[in-house]
Amino acid sequence: MKNYKLNKYEQEILDAFEAGKLKSIKNEEKKNKEYMLAAKDSLNKTKNINIRISNGDLQKIKAKAVEKGLPYQTLIGSLLHQHFAEASKELTK
Repeated sequence: MKNYKLNKYEQEILDAFEAGKLKSIKNEEKKNKEYMLAAKDSLNKTKNINIRISNGDLQKIKAKAVEKGLPYQTLIGSLLHQHFAEASKELTK
């Protein structure tokens, strides 16, 4: 096992686990599903960002967004999402 630097709280948890002091919770499977949904929800929240791009690129993006009937910010977000979805597929090959 790798050696990780734990803070005091994490070390207390590890010590309790190794001493067999931790107990399973009731309805473990149900709780796991709840926690997984909460984690997914937090990852799906959108964040505002500021970027600098050339005026020409912005005008091209806005024109393409008009063609597609989308707000230009939605188009930018969609393009970024598509790019990184494809990139992650390449990594898993």
